[in-house]
Formats: sequence, C-alpha cells, structure tokens
Amino acid sequence: MADDMVLQIKNLSKSFAKNKVLDGITLSVKKGSVLGLMGENGAGKSTMMKCLFGIYTKDEGQLILDGKPIDFKNPKEALENGVAMVHQELNQCLDRSVMDNLYLGRYPKQFGVVDEAKMLKDSTALFESLHMNVDPHTIMRTMSVSQRQMVEIAKAVSYNAKIIVLDEPSSSLTENEVEKLFLIIKNLKAQGISFIFISHRMDEIFLICDEVAVLRDGKMILAKEIKKTDMNELIAAMVGRSLEKRYPDIDNVPGEYILEVKDLTTKYEPALKSISFKVRRGEIFGLYGLVGAGRSELLEALFGVRTIASGAVIYNGRRLRFKDSRDAMDHNFALVTEERKLNGMFGKASIMFNTTITNLESYKTNGILSNRKMYEAANREIARMKTKCVSADEIITALSGGNQQKVIIGKWIERTPEIFLMDEPTRGIDVGAKYEIYQLIINMAKEGKTIILVSSEMPEILGITNRVAVMSNHRLAGIVDTSTTDQETLMRLSAQYV
Repeated sequence: MADDMVLQIKNLSKSFAKNKVLDGITLSVKKGSVLGLMGENGAGKSTMMKCLFGIYTKDEGQLILDGKPIDFKNPKEALENGVAMVHQELNQCLDRSVMDNLYLGRYPKQFGVVDEAKMLKDSTALFESLHMNVDPHTIMRTMSVSQRQMVEIAKAVSYNAKIIVLDEPSSSLTENEVEKLFLIIKNLKAQGISFIFISHRMDEIFLICDEVAVLRDGKMILAKEIKKTDMNELIAAMVGRSLEKRYPDIDNVPGEYILEVKDLTTKYEPALKSISFKVRRGEIFGLYGLVGAGRSELLEALFGVRTIASGAVIYNGRRLRFKDSRDAMDHNFALVTEERKLNGMFGKASIMFNTTITNLESYKTNGILSNRKMYEAANREIARMKTKCVSADEIITALSGGNQQKVIIGKWIERTPEIFLMDEPTRGIDVGAKYEIYQLIINMAKEGKTIILVSSEMPEILGITNRVAVMSNHRLAGIVDTSTTDQETLMRLSAQYV
C-alpha cells in the first residue's frame, strides 16, 4: 500500500551529456524499514541519492515523500524536511566540538546570543536516548572515525528525520561497533524511522535489511524482500554474472625474509609498544585488530609519517629510519591510506594528475614534463584497474568511491614499489571490483612485491593473506598462519589486553 511508503521514486532518469547514469528507476521505501541498496561502483547509487538530496536536478521522474511530491533544491532543504544522509567520507568541522557539529547552521539563541546551555542539555539528552556514550564537549579531531560517524547519525535523528541514508556505514567499524550501529538502527526503526543502507558487505545486508534493491549500469535490476533472495542472486544481479568464489586462489609463494621490524616503539601517544615481526619477499602479510589497536599507526611508522622513538626497521639487511614519506618512497615503499578523501588524493584534480603526481620524474622528456607520457600512464592504470570514467581528464571526485580508490592504487603501482602498505584497500568497493583488487594484490605478490595489508573484515583478512599479525592495545598480540587459523582465534587475540 502507498500509505505504508515513506519514500517513492518513480521513473527517475538522469544523464550527463550522452551518458545516461540513471534509466527509469522505480523504488519504494516502507515506513520503519531498512532498504539495502547495492550495486557495483558506478552503478548509479550515488547519483540517485544526489537527485533525492537536491545536489543534482533530475531529468525525468517523480520523488514522493510521505505522499507529497518533493523536489529539494539543496541538502539543507532535504534535511529540514526529514531526509538525512550519513556519508562514507565524513564532512565535519574537526577542530570544533561534537556539540558545535550537531548544531552547525542552526544554533539555538537567547537574546541574540548562542544558548550553549540548551545545546549541552539537548545534545546530552539526544545521546542518552540513542544509548551513545559521547561527551558533547569532545573535539571531533580526537575521536575515531567510528565515533564521528555515530555523531552524524545522532545529528540526523536530531532533525526528526523520516528517512536516513547510510552510505557504507560499517566500512571503518569493528564487529562490536557494527553490532552497536545495528542496535541503534533497530531502535530507530521501532520509532518509525526508515533507512536506505548502502553497502557492499553481503552479510550485513542479510542481517539488518528488510528489503534489498540492486542497481546495474543505471537500471534497477532487482528489488525483493531480503528473505526471498540469497547471496548468489544478489552477486549475479550486481555483476551480471555468477561469482563462484569471493576470493581468488592464494597461489603466491613467499621467499626469503626481506623486512624486519624490531622492538618498534613510536614517540607520541597513542604510542606503539615494542612491535616485532618479519615479512618475506612476495608475501601478503595481514594486520588485524579492533579500531584503535594501532594498525594504521604501524603503517604510518613504516612509511615515515609517524616518529619512531626506538627500535629498528631493517629492509634488505639495511637499518632504515625514514625522515618522511618522500624518503620512504625513495626506498620503494608505498602507502594506500584508509581515508582517501582526507589524505589519499587531490579532490579538485583530474584522474591523470592523481595517477602521476607521485612519479613525475618518470614522465619527463629532456627535463620537461611530457603530457603524452602522463596521459599514457593514466590510461594504462585506467585499463589495468578497470576504472569506470569518461576520460583521464575527469575530476577524481566525479567518480564513485570505489573508482577513486582504483585511481589511488594505480598511482602507487606506477612507482613499482617493493613494499606495498595498504590500509583498508577495498573499503567502499563493490564485490566485483574487490575480486579484481584481490587478484591484483596476489599478482603483485607473485611478482615478488611484499604486501602489508590492514583490513577490518575478518573474512577478507583470512581470504587473501599468507599470515596475519593481530594487534591489541598498540601491541602485537600474536602472528598466525592464515591456512591454519580461524575467525575465533583472530577475535580472541584482538581482545587481549597485552
């Protein structure tokens, strides 16, 4: 019944020049339900949401909220009318407090002065109602990605949202944090709030969603109750073919030890404490642990962007102490960072610029940068990574999140690194593209490259590594062989207080 629907999308179409990004999309979201929205990167999910939020103007079709046609002019108007979105790449004022971020653009005032007492009272009550343990005075920059995401969800609720879009909400959360997120969603569902849950994680779609819809190449391929479908059907709908295995065969053969980390301790809190391990040439070495365990900090220390207080990094028999990331790059180290928007790319620049920026010396002819060589490099990586784009001149932020990640990985491949540090390399990437990146990682290992890979997804870390080091409380809790371990062992080690 239409009365049960909070949102109806009817025959929605959107084109950019001759490229039809959305083609006659029809979709409904029931009150107090969770709709899972899936599709490969570039399938049209983000464009559909941007049409809903007034960022893009639709070409055709109708959007109906609570039985009334809507046509928002901007996200602020959408938010004020009960449609909210929590983006995968959080846009927050990091140097301001939680309270400031909640009330940005709508500060309560008394006698023309901001009423901070009311802000504190209302924000405290809001977090208590959501069972979130958050101090409204906390500066955003000091919080983890998962905590900042919870603040965004609370902000959406504070606007009396009727429908909340969650874009890859669990991509940077631990399993415990995902459980808390799902509990919040269930509580809000009981209050009649609806969700559109955009995710590439199949297991989560089946855990939290009531219905699921799949987009492919701008068309609606499938829309079903979650209990009437299965993982194989969803994958086939997304990629247009059946994907028999989620992970390729791990057929690389690691060689001799090439990198040793010995009693490494970093200088500033939260500091790494006495980390020691060895990695082989051509090995895929996983780093697992809960958020805040120190995995990213370890990669940063190895890449010269976090100060080492004591200990040693020994590579090819030589003791190294990188002054900065440039020094690390000169020694054939590369780092794919976790937050691509913050420190992984130049958002206002083209695909070509982002592909070539770390390797400019290679594209010079007689000391002068060659546009031809730069375009060749960009097009080489577009082909290798199967990046969906119009051309190498396209601005990188015009791409979907997964395609942005492909450009970033391609940028480092152009440098042919020997040690490839990868922090959540498949975060926000669809199942088909993930498989391609897994195969790329395995092929690099077979060529003798050493991969050190951080992942929060336990099936992934067990699916594509040779060994896994588990971190807990900024220390090393243990190292296990992937072929002989299981999820329970990883969880037990990650929960240790070492």
